[in-house]
Amino acid sequence: MRHRSAKKHFNRSPAHRKAMIKALSVALIKHNMIKTTLPKSKYFRQFIEPLITRAKVDNDANRKLVFAALRDKDACKKLFEQIAPFYKDRPGGYVRILKCGYRAGDNAPLAFVQLVDFKEDDKVVETKSETTPEKKATKKVSDKK
Repeated sequence: MRHRSAKKHFNRSPAHRKAMIKALSVALIKHNMIKTTLPKSKYFRQFIEPLITRAKVDNDANRKLVFAALRDKDACKKLFEQIAPFYKDRPGGYVRILKCGYRAGDNAPLAFVQLVDFKEDDKVVETKSETTPEKKATKKVSDKK
C-alpha cells in the first residue's frame, strides 16, 4: 500500500529519479531555461531552489554540498559565480514555471522552467545585421519527365 507517500514516483526507481532531477538541474543552470513536463517541473523546483539558496554563501562546505548534489563542475562554477550573486537579495522563488501546452505524442502537459529575471551578461543574442551575408536565391530545377 502507498499510504501517505508524498513524493511522485514517475514510474522510475529511486536512483533513476535522482539522476533525472540532477540532469534537469544541470540543464537549467547551464541554459537558464528548459522544457519538461509539468509534474517533473514541480517536483524539480523543490530540489533546485535550496541549492541556489545554499550557493548564496560561497564557502568550501557549501561548494562541496552543491557539487555532491549536482556532480558537474561547470554547473557548480556558474551557480556560485553568476547565478547566486544575482539572487543575493532575493529571499526565495528563483524558478518560474510556465505552462506551455501539451505534448503531441501522449498529451502530457508541458512547462518551461526558467530562472526568474536572470540573463547572462556574456551572451548577447545577435539579430540579423548588415554585415552578415544574405542567403543567395537558388534556381528551382523543374522535374523533367
